[in-house]
Amino acid sequence: MPNMSLVKNPMPSQDPLVRAHNFHEVAIGYTEEIALDEAQRCLHCKNMPCVSGCPVNVHIPEFIEKIKEGDFEGAYQVIHETSSLPAVCGRVCPQETQCESKCVRGIKGEPVGIGRLERFVADWHRDHSDQKPVPAPFNGHKVAIVGSGPSGLTCAGDLAKLGYKVTVFEALHTAGGVLVYGIPEFRLPKAIVQQEVDNLVAMGVDVETNVVIGKTLTVDELFEQGYEAVYVGSGAGLPNFMGIPGESLKGVYSANEFLTRSNLMKAYEDDPVTPIMKGGNVAVVGGGNVAMDAARTALRLGADNVYIVYRRSEEELPARREEVEHAKEEGIIFKLLNNPVEILGYNNPDDRRDPKNGFVTGMKCIRMELGEPDERGRRRPIPVEGSEFVLDVDTVVMAIGTSPNPLIKNTTAGLDVNSHGGIIVDDNGATSKEGVYAGGDAVTGAATVISAMGAGKLAAKSIHEYLSK
Repeated sequence: MPNMSLVKNPMPSQDPLVRAHNFHEVAIGYTEEIALDEAQRCLHCKNMPCVSGCPVNVHIPEFIEKIKEGDFEGAYQVIHETSSLPAVCGRVCPQETQCESKCVRGIKGEPVGIGRLERFVADWHRDHSDQKPVPAPFNGHKVAIVGSGPSGLTCAGDLAKLGYKVTVFEALHTAGGVLVYGIPEFRLPKAIVQQEVDNLVAMGVDVETNVVIGKTLTVDELFEQGYEAVYVGSGAGLPNFMGIPGESLKGVYSANEFLTRSNLMKAYEDDPVTPIMKGGNVAVVGGGNVAMDAARTALRLGADNVYIVYRRSEEELPARREEVEHAKEEGIIFKLLNNPVEILGYNNPDDRRDPKNGFVTGMKCIRMELGEPDERGRRRPIPVEGSEFVLDVDTVVMAIGTSPNPLIKNTTAGLDVNSHGGIIVDDNGATSKEGVYAGGDAVTGAATVISAMGAGKLAAKSIHEYLSK
């Protein structure tokens, strides 16, 4: 019997006062009973508007119908037909602006909890199935993938299904890209990412870590080694800074560095291999998902107070609403309509009378007000004259975006890039260099996991067409 409730089943989660002090996953996940009840809210529309909102075209009504039937493994297989990373997407994909935004149940209430159901199905499969993927017969062609983030892994998975011998080259010592270095454990457990990588390996994909394309090997050298096509999914790992005084002080991090030290290098452990701030007051500059991740990580590392400093109002916060609400519940302090103008510091943290630069001791900010809309329709923040104040902080994390690393561009002749360093591609993901394709953040700059996956999927299709001529 259809469930005509106007609200989706809430996601069971850890208590905010408990989770703010641990790195365990915040959301606990649907039970079978809750999943069955939520699946009954789906009307199984004939024109399937939700699918049009999914960058990887998951057959959403079909997998939800399988849940209704109690066939959870069948639901997983439906999702896996088009998505190589269902457990990841169910956790970090912004469904509220994609598939769920197209759901007709959202017209007079809340949409079906598609993302929550996808996560449930992927977790059920992980807990109940020991079936490993089987490699497809080799078709005689070799493809190299640069970067093991969501874009590269998706491209690798789709090509492996078609019988290609795929090798993924990863610069870091662990595969997963932003999924392992950028997204905290409490949002995306690393064991889940590792299992997705293991599944690709079982499909015949080779993963080589500690290989920096552009240094260890160049793109041209990959072709010399027999690869017939190369997909560049190297992400956007070059952090942006504001260019204000004091950004070179000790205690100022880019969000990339801060999160990598915590997520990948386990700086939160009692005896970490890398140092990181623990305690004091922390300011995170920015309002996106990365800023929320950094702020919530700082809190779990033992900060006394954590501030989100953002130059626009709450309406303009680009982070997912769920992440903003979780941050508020955990005690993150939002300093909205404020912008840093200088980071203050002293050379000797034990003698704050020393005026030389060194350690962070505060951040000077100015209050802002919103003016006319900019070219993207957001109202421009304007400084309020004479409103400067000092925020007492010991650590500053800059989370104001990233750009593509120029290494591949600088070492690959014939590869065109735009003014922001993004690789230029056509509608099929092909670059200006024969046989080289690109996608994800290496093309667009920092974007979402699912959009990067969509680009990897497109490139896999285009590479297959290219090598099948």
